[in-house]
Amino acid sequence: MAFLPITVDEACARGWDQLDIIFVSGDAYIDHPAFGVPLLARWLESFGFRVGIIPQPDWRSKESFMVLGQPRLFFAVSAGAMDSMVAHYTPARKLRHDDAYTPGNRHGARPNRATIIYTSRLKEAYRDVPVVIGGLEASLRRFAHYDFWEDKVRRSILLDAKADLLLYGMAERAMLEVAQRMRKGERMSDIRDVRGTALIGSKPESITCLELPSYEAVAQSKERFADAFRLAYLEQNPWSARTLLQPYGNRWLVCNPPALPLSQPEMDAVYALPFEKAPHPSYPEQIPAWEQIKTSITSHRGCFGGCAFCAITMHQGKTIQSRSEASILSEIDGLAGKAWFRGSISDIGGPTANMYGLACGNPEAMKACLRESCIFPDICRNLQTGDKRAAALLQAARKRSGVKHIAVSSGVRYDLMELQPGYFRELVGHHVSGLLKIAPEHLAKHVTDLMRKPDKRAFERFLLRFRDESAKLGKRQSIVPYLISGHPGCSLSDMLELALTLKRMGIKVEQVQDFTPTPGTISSCMFHTGIDPLTGKRAYAAKSDREKGLQKSLLLWHQPTERAKIMEALKELGRLNEVGLLLGERSGQSEPAAKPKIPQEAYRRAEHGKKNRVATTKKTR
Repeated sequence: MAFLPITVDEACARGWDQLDIIFVSGDAYIDHPAFGVPLLARWLESFGFRVGIIPQPDWRSKESFMVLGQPRLFFAVSAGAMDSMVAHYTPARKLRHDDAYTPGNRHGARPNRATIIYTSRLKEAYRDVPVVIGGLEASLRRFAHYDFWEDKVRRSILLDAKADLLLYGMAERAMLEVAQRMRKGERMSDIRDVRGTALIGSKPESITCLELPSYEAVAQSKERFADAFRLAYLEQNPWSARTLLQPYGNRWLVCNPPALPLSQPEMDAVYALPFEKAPHPSYPEQIPAWEQIKTSITSHRGCFGGCAFCAITMHQGKTIQSRSEASILSEIDGLAGKAWFRGSISDIGGPTANMYGLACGNPEAMKACLRESCIFPDICRNLQTGDKRAAALLQAARKRSGVKHIAVSSGVRYDLMELQPGYFRELVGHHVSGLLKIAPEHLAKHVTDLMRKPDKRAFERFLLRFRDESAKLGKRQSIVPYLISGHPGCSLSDMLELALTLKRMGIKVEQVQDFTPTPGTISSCMFHTGIDPLTGKRAYAAKSDREKGLQKSLLLWHQPTERAKIMEALKELGRLNEVGLLLGERSGQSEPAAKPKIPQEAYRRAEHGKKNRVATTKKTR
């Protein structure tokens, strides 16, 4: 059987009487590189380890965790592709009734705080077998962190789970080194120096460390919490980061520096592993998460955007790790050979699609860099922004046999795309399925500054360019803007101004993301503390469900179901006289029909400035 074993019979069919490493996952087993557990399991398999997976065990008893027996080396636990609390609850803390990572989209296949519960059951079943935890949930909760669902600061997940080791980030390097050292006879308790790992132990004396404020201090003081977050956040450059220490009474959290990014050959090797690209055949029902990503292609990892509400900096890092064009085209050819493939690829991208192939042009500066973003508040002079590689990839991909259409559904940074005319033309001309998703998130400058996002002018310039290019091509294409309500720094008045601005632009928003504070982000620190941890400035945060709900409703002004809340918001702001502007019969048009009211002279000045920036960027490289 090509799938990794999930039962003893499947292990025996491979001739394995005992497994070396057993993964426990909160997700169903989908053998696709978009999912962390199958990717790491295949990676270890390629180095000769006998690996099995226990997907979505019944956590109510230890028996479900014993179906593959006792591993020779260790168990590896992940809550799944999402933090289990995010998977279970809405931003209003209401229980969700579905789970896209479960067959049949059923809720309830994993517990709250799955990493902790799974580890507890494994320790109950096999007391002396080491347990390694990882995945998004463990990675972003490795330090003392604010937990939105309990509205308090929780300890490192290592202490609550009582695991032996935590792997953070994408973990190929860390997982392989730990497994190989144990195979050679080392004990887990002696493995203390692997990059990309954290553990509970004594204070190291022989290495350069940075001590964070203690758990007790950050739990009692919001100022100290902001200090601890800032210190940890600025130590994510893998070339210059120090080991971080955080005291917990008389114990110490020891967090080693991040693992070094994968090289292009290593990235190619990971994505060349023999994935089936499908759910395990034991599942009789469809799994929505697989339906969404089964024809997607990952071109790269990492993001240097540094958005405040995004956890990529603390998980994947900001270094772009790109695959070769040959590797990606080979995966496309394999996809085209699948019986269920119908010719459409849903995405070629990564965290930010138009960062493929980009890198810092000054390796020495990169190794000491402390910038949180390479493009905010302005584009770093060392950043290589050329788009030839990304545009050439899309051109080559759409010419492959069996491929009818390729969409780019990953997000794009439209401020960066001002320096990427070739990619822009390729994207708009061939890879927009009628709707292009972009994420301005907000348009008020004081809010976008806190978000580390470009302001309204960049959005207006992009919108005008997109509409003009689509018109030249004779295509009816629209922008779908992703927006966040309730983000720190945003008041009810700010949201009304945003709604009125979008209406003037002729844009109707169908979905709005209500800000959810999740561990590991600057925005979550601001929500909890009221402080921007990197600048020390105060930041207002809407805390009540009522205010957050009113903010969200204002952006959905065209939906009749939101009218009562909108009237409530206008009354609270003392702006009922503007009800006609927002809710009047002439309530704007759908996005394709109107252009933003940007003076053409201002647009020409912006274009002239853009050309000057391009010339300056090329000159300084």
